Amino acid sequence: MKPVKEGVLEKRSDGLLQLWKKKRCILTEEGLLLIPPKQQQELIKELPFSTMKTVDCVERKGKYVYFTVVMAEGKEIDFRCPQEQGWNAEITLQLVQYKNRQAILAVKSTRQKHKSPPQPDRIPPNLPPNLPMISPR
Repeated sequence: MKPVKEGVLEKRSDGLLQLWKKKRCILTEEGLLLIPPKQQQELIKELPFSTMKTVDCVERKGKYVYFTVVMAEGKEIDFRCPQEQGWNAEITLQLVQYKNRQAILAVKSTRQKHKSPPQPDRIPPNLPPNLPMISPR
């Protein structure tokens, strides 16, 4: 997976205090990886586009833009970043491109299923089926 964008995003924690925690993030064509501090490398969290519904820009306040990633099962994950970093726009763009690629693959797959199999040389209806066909020269 080739990174499209790398940097730091702040994620609001799920806990009671809902503190903002910095996460190193890698955006790829397949989703967003959230990488915790070095001592917890095994806890990398992946937000794949296949399970992502939308990216909602909530507000621009001060130097930050606040946005929410909505997952297919309804879970909402809040992020913020300095406005000039444009994470929300980049994630949205990659999500749309991912969904477009999936739609194209679905159409191609449907077309393959509905293609009629190649027809053998058809016997004219007025000839009995046991007569050999003679090719014109």
